[in-house]
Amino acid sequence: MSFEGIPVAALDFYEDLEGDNSKAYWTAHKSTYDASVKAPLEAFAAAVAPEFGPAKVFRPYRDVRFAKDKTPYKTHQGVWFAESSRYVQVSAAGLMVAAGYWETNPAQVGRLRQAVADDVTGPRLERAVAATGKAGYRVGGSTLVRVPSGYDKEHPRADLLRHKTLTVSRDVGCPAWLSTPEAGTELAKLLRAMAPVVDWLDTNVGRD
Repeated sequence: MSFEGIPVAALDFYEDLEGDNSKAYWTAHKSTYDASVKAPLEAFAAAVAPEFGPAKVFRPYRDVRFAKDKTPYKTHQGVWFAESSRYVQVSAAGLMVAAGYWETNPAQVGRLRQAVADDVTGPRLERAVAATGKAGYRVGGSTLVRVPSGYDKEHPRADLLRHKTLTVSRDVGCPAWLSTPEAGTELAKLLRAMAPVVDWLDTNVGRD
């Protein structure tokens, strides 16, 4: 199946699911999910696999075993490209794309902080963040309240030093091209635009 865009019906499906997150709704509208959400995203994943690597299309079911919220279904659909650290999500709000390191072990956190503090690699990250920021992406990730022990609290990159994980993301919404074949080209551009931050992470932190 070729990728022809993400139908507006996908967004409508999730808007309705937010209002009625029940097995009855899901069963009655599963064909819409299959045709308008799952199939298009699988087609997109296959189309860009040569560039971004194989993708995982996440299950639509929530793990409610230890959750207070027992609603059974996710109100978004995510696709994860592990090899390139890229992520695509569709929900009632439309399209969201993200990239970076969502999970890090202690060794990775140590390398991240060292690279941020370094006067050569640190400014390179600042430039990468600035480049993606100009393109509409925001920096995210898990952060400490204070600069970690061992680093100057007045360090010029103190905000970046507080990061334990580092990501960039952009809420794209529902542009006119989303439900057209042009979506493949536009989505790939959005994923490429996050390369400065991902490349810095791959070079200086690594994928343990």
